[in-house]
Amino acid sequence: MPYDVIVVGGGPSGLMASAAAGLHGARVLLLDKGNRLGRKLAISGGGRCNVTNNKEPEEVIRHIPGNGRFLYSPFSVFNNRDIIRFFEELGVPLKEEDNGRMFPVSDKAQAVVDALIWKVREEGVEIRTHAPVQDLCMDEERVKGVRLSSGETLKAGAVIVAVGGKSVPHTGSTGDGYPWAKAAGHTITPLFPTEVPLTSQEPFIREKQLQGLSLRDVTLSVIHPKGKTLVTHRGDMLFTHFGLSGPIALRCSQFVVKTLQKFQTDHVLIQLDLFPDKHAGQVEEETFRLLQTHRKKTVKNALTQLLPERILPILLDKARVDHSLTFANLSKEAFTNLCRLMKAFPIRVNGTLPLEKAFVTGGGVHLKEIVPKTMESKLKKGLYFAGEILDIHGYTGGYNITAAFSTGYTAGKSAAEQVLARQREASQPGRSK
Repeated sequence: MPYDVIVVGGGPSGLMASAAAGLHGARVLLLDKGNRLGRKLAISGGGRCNVTNNKEPEEVIRHIPGNGRFLYSPFSVFNNRDIIRFFEELGVPLKEEDNGRMFPVSDKAQAVVDALIWKVREEGVEIRTHAPVQDLCMDEERVKGVRLSSGETLKAGAVIVAVGGKSVPHTGSTGDGYPWAKAAGHTITPLFPTEVPLTSQEPFIREKQLQGLSLRDVTLSVIHPKGKTLVTHRGDMLFTHFGLSGPIALRCSQFVVKTLQKFQTDHVLIQLDLFPDKHAGQVEEETFRLLQTHRKKTVKNALTQLLPERILPILLDKARVDHSLTFANLSKEAFTNLCRLMKAFPIRVNGTLPLEKAFVTGGGVHLKEIVPKTMESKLKKGLYFAGEILDIHGYTGGYNITAAFSTGYTAGKSAAEQVLARQREASQPGRSK
């Protein structure tokens, strides 16, 4: 007997799509190539699972710079507030942390995975693991089902592709869905890593002078080759043996990738502001007072009260200040350069770690070929897409998983409703099937 809806992929969007399709009356089969469902979900948020974000829906969309506006329609069906309600009704109480991030009170991602799987089963969804899909079965007009790698063919009125992107491949996200989308006539916008650490060939990076140094509450800006600031993010960051990591470096990564590609350059300049709450004049005044108070000390030793000790030799070298100089021997020009660097410390970055090391895949199925209110393909009837396979990408902080849950629920609900409506229409007297 054919299924109403087949969902391919047991990650966040696939599980949510299965639950929604079952909830709306469809006979659903969920297929996953791995041995267990929700593998990526179980390790997300450092094993705690940042389920969504509690900001206003409009604000959530603003934190999804990669085509977030597409989500207005899916959000009208199922938004971040609906996600919170969904899990709390399943007995997973959530708590709000910094910047609106929502976590299970238990701090256990597995509680979220277990609740989702329980809901999927409660809605009567049939689950098959170890069931890799080879390709989609289609004719000129619509999708007919799927063909498994084993050769078995499974028929369905609708198929939802929710297999993820190419990031974190050990969880099963290995880009399986892109060839299927292409075979259905879809455009795949170029894939690139986002929410990924930055790489740099700066001497102080190569020599590991700052490796392991963490900076709190600073800002990082990506600078356009013509000099203007493209984006600025504030928060924490970490120097590594290959470049920069931490939340604000990850948030800058997509802008670095796009700028490198657009201008075909070998590096992009980013600027670090060590005192984002102070304007340049304040930094000069406070630094002047500090150095004057400790005028007998070397500038380097005096500044340890203001800045991390490990960054001082690099700052002084860039400002061309001898490490043995005291304040009395510091020229006005050198002092000005030193203060300027505290507000705009330049770092040349030459790229990012590869896509496999990224938290999120940029690019994917072109959104102009998807109906936003249903997540159905405009090119092939009965074919739906949800989650990271789509060309949607946001910052870390619960935004990507929100997009996955929202598009998953919308696809599941829409697929179920459309298949059942077709069945009702076909069963009416005088209608041929």
